Amino acid sequence: MLNFLPEPVLGTLTIILYVINTFFWGTLLFPTTLLKIVPIKRLRIFCSRVLDATANNWILCSNGILRLTKKMYWEVHGGENLDPNDWYLVIPNHQTWADILVLVRIFYKKIPFPKFFMKKELIWVPFIGVGCWALDYPFMKRYSKEFLEKNPHMKGKDIEITRKACEKYRDIPVSIINFVEGTRFSAEKQIRQKSPFRHLLKPKAGGMAFVLSTMGDILNHILSVTIYYVDGAKTFWQFLCSKVSRVIIWVEKLTITEELFGNYEEDPEFRKRMQEWINKLWEEKDTLLEGASRQL
Repeated sequence: MLNFLPEPVLGTLTIILYVINTFFWGTLLFPTTLLKIVPIKRLRIFCSRVLDATANNWILCSNGILRLTKKMYWEVHGGENLDPNDWYLVIPNHQTWADILVLVRIFYKKIPFPKFFMKKELIWVPFIGVGCWALDYPFMKRYSKEFLEKNPHMKGKDIEITRKACEKYRDIPVSIINFVEGTRFSAEKQIRQKSPFRHLLKPKAGGMAFVLSTMGDILNHILSVTIYYVDGAKTFWQFLCSKVSRVIIWVEKLTITEELFGNYEEDPEFRKRMQEWINKLWEEKDTLLEGASRQL
């Protein structure tokens, strides 16, 4: 444990360790990435599994850095019957960048290496784009409302393009993380939104509907994750400086049912039903968070 160090020193040391960890495993990705370019399906599937295993080693070392630099108590409820060879959509509440480290820590080797939908334009960003392509991050193609008004024949093409891009996940298990609140929680944002929840921002059903429209026949379960920082949600720097001592996480595995499929853009009834579904789930999360805040 290095948490005896002065906070600025501990935070700086933690950043250095994460940079070394990321650089080391990121460098090891590239030889396999070059091999993955060869258009042979079996070879590409093999390379994807090797790359995911390499990325999981990054998580293993990241978890080791947490243990080395932080004295934290983890309390996890649920999530016992998960399978790294299954397909999941993960929808957590979002309070801080540290949420990512929390998620990869609690789901390590329990579900496939977690990934995020990314805008297709990001594939051209040096280093990051290649790395995300190598790890099979799903790149989405979305057309603006203005573009579709001028080109009505392109309606639905964005989902069709993204769906085809996600076909590879039929052979490779995947976990997609979707922060449906769209941004990190803060009291200021809560007031600005007039959020009906005490500890959460309003969830947006559109992003989740897009994921299900493109991957619904591949994904098997939804993991509803609720994260509670007993010391309060801290900035990422404060997290690195060991300002967080205890985290409580609830994981609920939900079945993906027919009611979650539909045309979100053009079907107002489905849009309403989808929003009601996610609002109810957020009410349950809010109840968990309120109960924890009252008890502690």
